[in-house]
Amino acid sequence: MKKKAKQNVRLKGQLKLYMQWPAFMTILLIAMNIWIYRLDKRAGVLMLFFVLIYIAIVGIMYVYSKSLVMKDLVDFAAQYGIIQNTLLKKLAVPYALLLEDGRLMWMNDQFREILGSKLKGEAVLSRYIPELNRSIFPREEDQIVEMEVYYHDKEYRAELRKVSVEGFSDSERLLDMPEEKEYFIAVYLSDVTELNTALRQNEEQRLVAGLIYIDNYDEMIDSVEEVRQSLLVALIDRKINQYIARLDGIVKKMETDKYFIVMKKSCFKELEADRFSLLEDVKAINIGNSIPATLSIGLGLSKNAYVQSYTYARAAIDLALARGGDQAVIKDCNGITYYGGKREQTSKNTRVKARVKAEALREFITVNDTILVMGHKMTDMDSFGAAIGIYRAAAALEKKAHIVINDVSATIRPLYEEFVEHPSYPDDMFVTSGEAKEMTGDSSMVIVVDTNRPGMTECPELLNMTRTIVVFDHHRQGSDNIDNALLSYIEPYASSSCEMVSEVLQYITDDVKIPAVEANSLYAGIVIDTNNFMNKTGVRTFEAAAFLRRCGADIPFVRKMLRDDMKSYQAKAGIISSAEVYRDIFAIARGEDLHIESPTIIGAQAANELLDIDGIKATFVLTAYNGRIYVSARSIDEVNVQVIMEKLGGGGHMNASGAQFDHTNMNEAVTSLKRVIDEMIEKGDL
Repeated sequence: MKKKAKQNVRLKGQLKLYMQWPAFMTILLIAMNIWIYRLDKRAGVLMLFFVLIYIAIVGIMYVYSKSLVMKDLVDFAAQYGIIQNTLLKKLAVPYALLLEDGRLMWMNDQFREILGSKLKGEAVLSRYIPELNRSIFPREEDQIVEMEVYYHDKEYRAELRKVSVEGFSDSERLLDMPEEKEYFIAVYLSDVTELNTALRQNEEQRLVAGLIYIDNYDEMIDSVEEVRQSLLVALIDRKINQYIARLDGIVKKMETDKYFIVMKKSCFKELEADRFSLLEDVKAINIGNSIPATLSIGLGLSKNAYVQSYTYARAAIDLALARGGDQAVIKDCNGITYYGGKREQTSKNTRVKARVKAEALREFITVNDTILVMGHKMTDMDSFGAAIGIYRAAAALEKKAHIVINDVSATIRPLYEEFVEHPSYPDDMFVTSGEAKEMTGDSSMVIVVDTNRPGMTECPELLNMTRTIVVFDHHRQGSDNIDNALLSYIEPYASSSCEMVSEVLQYITDDVKIPAVEANSLYAGIVIDTNNFMNKTGVRTFEAAAFLRRCGADIPFVRKMLRDDMKSYQAKAGIISSAEVYRDIFAIARGEDLHIESPTIIGAQAANELLDIDGIKATFVLTAYNGRIYVSARSIDEVNVQVIMEKLGGGGHMNASGAQFDHTNMNEAVTSLKRVIDEMIEKGDL
């Protein structure tokens, strides 16, 4: 049987071809012999003698050398396998083979050294390195899984491959594997501890550029005696310098209220750790000044270039100022992070900025033919009134404007119908988004009021269809603001967009004439957003209201128009009765199945009324409407509800903000709100 097995051994491939070459030469010699024999018989006979000798020698050599070649091949294969196995065993790269269930089938010396001497037979790799478990094994042969793992204070880069051994069980007598599991998982480990340490050290040495501005420098200086003004500034300088010096940073004062700072990223992390305590340290300085100093900090970090870091810092400080100051904004390649912002920005009594913006707006309106005005979706009274004010500004400059409104809510319907039914106003004063798109051309401009977020506008597509965009808003900016506006007038301290537009109207033309119905719209917007002049009202708020009153605003008419019907009043009472007190200072109420036309408006009103409860510092009313849950958040002065709503994807003011959930699961929404509140309290953000 053994002899028969040996006879079945055959050569193949290049070696077989090499051994057959003498036979091919024999055929060629015989052919030549025949040809020579025909030319010369004696020469042919003589050549035949030598050809026969050649055939005999080749035959003997082939039969004899074949067995020698086979023997040498077997010896070579055995030696080659031993060498290959030795090399793989001693390979400097840790290498192992796993079965489909994660058991270690074989490993080289380096892999065994990593796992340690206590390794037991039939060990499962995930017991030692939990990350390398069955859930991450590659499913396909050409799939490679790479990941970093930690073991015994070292970092390794692991690479896993699937190695198919189809037919393995047929030829292997010692190991039986199911056909569907005839594969191994090859694992390679590379020690990257030193490499990652060097990368981290290099990253920590990277410089961070920053800017520090004193928000209210003029107001703060004016609030202290003249002889103490230099001392107050010196104390602020000292606080800033000591704080940055402690972090091994550099401070350079550029102007009386502006500083440029540079620090290492490793020190920059300390700023995040103490949540920019410099903001509170500077506010604590008091030498008789009635207005505390507040800072805005903008930090930029880029992985590409230091110039880009400075550009990020400029964008961050602009965003901090636009959001009202008294906060730190960090901008890097991953996005924007906010810290602070607990204090409302001090309102400035000067109207210089309003006049400058009015002049710029006048120039834009003058050079464009089509003026499109739009607010945010689900238009409220402030958005509607501000749009009416811009319409009047365009009319005063003898330009025709169109207001984009898709859905008319119950709140604005009385005023909306006043304009639709009034013979002095054209039929195309109000247009839909589709009609507005058809009007857009090279000489058109879009004016956005009461929002600075493109996704919240009535028709976001218009922002990409025109090059001239103007924004008027009183909400604090977020990271997704309209960034391609040629003119942006955003004042977080303003009570409403109607207040801002009322100021601008006074500088559009001399002795601007505002019809009573338009003055009513602007006045109603201020009343709604200030909750009857109880929230966010400043000197300029009352001045704007006085201006509108002189223009003919009918106070009794506005009050009657803003009254609720019986169903809405009952719905509001139901929301208030559902309120629960959370953490002793937060009131959370729900509005479900209200069956009224504008449940979100009623929810906002309920949030305002809940603030009248003693001990409540912030209120949250969640209202289900049109497949979503809308959150209305309100506070008086102690809690910044805007930062809470930003965590939920919303925004707004320090005292009035909102957010949306893309579902109607009220319990889940309330749980999410409570979780955000808990996290912010634990981190000291509230």
